[in-house]
Amino acid sequence: MDKISNLFKTKVKVVNIGLETFHEANKHQNVECIHIDWRPAAGGDPKLLAILAKLNKK
Repeated sequence: MDKISNLFKTKVKVVNIGLETFHEANKHQNVECIHIDWRPAAGGDPKLLAILAKLNKK
């Protein structure tokens, strides 16, 4: 139980992947936050993803 209690006493650090607004909200609350600008490969387009998958097999 001590480990759980200690968890809630520590300062929060966030790694944010993708949503810039979530990063901004954390910064606004003085939460230490790193933002990674990530987007799905091929914009998430299934046809382009299938082509990429074939290219990766070679």
